[in-house]
Amino acid sequence: MKIVVVTGLSGSGKSAALHALEDIGYYSVDNLPLPLLPRLVALIHQTQETDRAALVVDARSGEFIQDHHSIFESLRENGHSVEVLFLEASNKVLLRRFSETRRRHPLAENDVIAGIKAEKKLLEDLREEAKEIINTGELNPHDLKRLIWDRYGEQRSEMSITLLSFGFKHGAPVEANIVFDVRFLPNPYFDPQLGNLPGTDARVAKYVLEQQETKGFLEHAKALLTYLVPLYAKEGKTYLTIAVGCTGGRHRSVAVTEQLQKQLSAEGVNASVRHRDIGITPKIAVNRKSI
Repeated sequence: MKIVVVTGLSGSGKSAALHALEDIGYYSVDNLPLPLLPRLVALIHQTQETDRAALVVDARSGEFIQDHHSIFESLRENGHSVEVLFLEASNKVLLRRFSETRRRHPLAENDVIAGIKAEKKLLEDLREEAKEIINTGELNPHDLKRLIWDRYGEQRSEMSITLLSFGFKHGAPVEANIVFDVRFLPNPYFDPQLGNLPGTDARVAKYVLEQQETKGFLEHAKALLTYLVPLYAKEGKTYLTIAVGCTGGRHRSVAVTEQLQKQLSAEGVNASVRHRDIGITPKIAVNRKSI
């Protein structure tokens, strides 16, 4: 197995680093007592679900840290790869972070600086063993995540993209990152032959997609999304929901969402489609007038 031991100073971003490793397939454990590491590796190895594990080891482990060298060597002798990632930042940055989060330093009662100094001394040997040392003082969580992915993410999963159609009359989807409102398009609801059919029906789709307004919208929407999607992925986003809404969520938004999926697929962007409100039957008036 490949084992990454995340350690470093409190407030330096160890939890964010562990979450980034978890996102790329590492079995992750926070604050594991080091003597239990060989047993954990054996259990994960037996399941054969993954060949990668990451754990945070820091000042909270106390005296357990002292045996790290022999534990790591034993794992390496058994064929496992053990790599130490050490995170740190200046005293000024750490003080600011503790002030912002209002969390207590694990080695400080009242004096955070004294706790930082004690922690540096406690972790000296682990720092010497580190293959990678990252100073996070100038990094935000997204920057750190990208660094972790670049260093350890040879099998990083692609961002999951969902194209979601919905009806504004039933409420906008709270999970949406990008929302398109297509209520400006001609509405097939007012066509007696189409009103009871969903947007997945070829006749409804043809009605919607042959409109000049729809063609213009799709052209601009595709250009915008092919520009934005890589930027969201670069930012480290795991899930992206692109919502398309019309009045009821059965006709225009459905047809447009289906067509957007085809156009994005042709550009190499993989996205799944979900129609939230397509199953809600509209109340069709006897005498409808186009508006």
